[in-house]
Parts: sequence; C-alpha cells; structure tokens
Amino acid sequence: MKVLITGGAGFIGSFLTESLVSDGHDVIILDNFITGNLKNLNLVKSNVNIVEGDIRDEKLVDDLVSNTDVVFHMAAALGVNNILMSALNSISVNISGSNVILKTSAKYDKRIIIASTSEIYGKNPKQPLTENDDRVIGSPQKIRWTYSDSKAIEEATAAFLHETQNLRVTTIRLFNTVGPRQKGKYGMVVPRFVYNALMHETLSVYGNGEQTRVFCHVLDTVDALLKISKTDKSIGEVYNLGGTREISILKLAQKVIQLTNSTSRIEFIPYNEAYTFGFEDVQRRVPDISKLKSIIDWEPKRDLDEIILDTKNFYMGNIL
Repeated sequence: MKVLITGGAGFIGSFLTESLVSDGHDVIILDNFITGNLKNLNLVKSNVNIVEGDIRDEKLVDDLVSNTDVVFHMAAALGVNNILMSALNSISVNISGSNVILKTSAKYDKRIIIASTSEIYGKNPKQPLTENDDRVIGSPQKIRWTYSDSKAIEEATAAFLHETQNLRVTTIRLFNTVGPRQKGKYGMVVPRFVYNALMHETLSVYGNGEQTRVFCHVLDTVDALLKISKTDKSIGEVYNLGGTREISILKLAQKVIQLTNSTSRIEFIPYNEAYTFGFEDVQRRVPDISKLKSIIDWEPKRDLDEIILDTKNFYMGNIL
C-alpha cells in the first residue's frame, strides 16, 4: 500500500514509518520538523518520500492524500511546555490542520487512523477511564486545557465526517506513549528523568510526586496502530491505547535512578515554580484498554523497566 504519515519524523511517527517500510509499504511522510527530527528516520530515509510542509496547507495535503491508500494522522502540537508557551499556534495546528487532513481523507474516501490523547478526559476523577467517560475540563484560563479542547474538536470532526460522509476513520486515544527518541524538553517525564539521571543531575518532581500515570512502550503502541488499521470493524470507533501498570511520579523517579545506577537526588518543585501561568495537573490517569483488546489481538508486552532501559540506551548511544 501507499501510506501517508503526518508527523512521520516525530517520536511515534518514525517508529511507525520503520514498521511500515519493513512490511514492504510505500511511505510518504509529511512533517514540518518543528518537533520531528530527520535523524529519527536514519534507518529508512532512503526508502521513504519525505515532504517538508504544514498540515494546514490544503493544496499540499490534497496532493498527498489523493495518492495514498491509508493515512496515519500523527502530527500535532503537543507537550505541556509547548502548549503553555505557544497556545495559539497549538490550537491552530490541532484544529485547522486536523480539519484539512480529515476533510481531504473524506473527499478521497481514504482509510485514516488519527492519534488523539488521554488529555481528552481532562481531570475526570473516575478511574480507570473508558471511551464513553465524560470530559472534565478546568477553567479556560488554565491554558494547558487548550490541547484537550483542540483534540476534542478534532475527534468531533472525525465523528461528524464518519456519520455524514462515511469517512473510514478510527480514533486512538494515546496514554503516555514513551521510549527511545522521545524528547523531555516538551514536558515528557520519562525522557527527562532518564536524561537527568544519566547526567547525575537532580530529578525534579513537580508537586508531591503522588500523582500517578500508566506508561506504554512506543513499539507496543505502533503494533496496536498497525493492527487496528487492518480491521474494518474499528471504523467509526474510538479506542484507548496505553499500558497496564500504574505508578506514582515519585516512584518513577526512584526507579529511574535505580535502573541507571545514578547518583542523582530527587527534588520536589512546586507547580507554580515549574510552569508559567495556565498549568493544572491531573492527579491520576489510568486507561481501560479492554475495548481495544476485544477488537485486535494485542496487549502491551514491554514493562516499565524495559521502557526506561531502552530510553537509557538511546541516550547513551545518540546523545551522551
């Protein structure tokens, strides 16, 4: 098949690209390289068509989508730090850009998988979260929720186009996909902790560290994305995609120090010192992935130790 991946030079997109190329597909990548990196494609760049551009460019997107069989829409403005510092651009990319991708896919009747986010649920205290659970969002003055709002509009657009134009879309809500190639500078906690531990620098835990998350290895995420794209039963549906073992951020920091043999210490930083205005944290976020497991033969295979060690090995081989 001919496959278009928006954001194909990014963290998840690059691993998805490698898997598709390995399976013999023709892959076209559309990326603006703001958060993506050409180095992520070193293993396959001679075997893919790389197009530098913006998903808001309607003519460019039309040309690319019309010539492909499947679209993986992975491009987005994401990351807490990125959202807080560039809220207006993030809103534009996630709403206007996704609108272009979705409407063009409907125009040419293309199969499309869109990467949404666990941020959709906001701060809903009901855990684990199922796909039908309500969104509980904070004040508009808390800028971090603009990401959740923009992705909710993306999901609503996809649902509307499915109902009215038979868009063959599946929406995947990602819960903390982590692993090699991920950058900590946008607020992702695992690569930030691992890098600091390897440098024997202080690991900054925001708040009291009791907030919990569930992490999923990027290779497990890619495996699920590929499987979901191959079943028509998933069309028109929304699925949570994430790991299975909950851990507090404090225990995560301790585990990272242990697995990297680091001399780093842990420091607690109040939220108002860690972030600019507009931030609000979520105390617990755990996915219910039973719906996804019921439609495809999949479950996460790699545990948190493997995630940390793979991230460690990546940094040691590519940065340190």
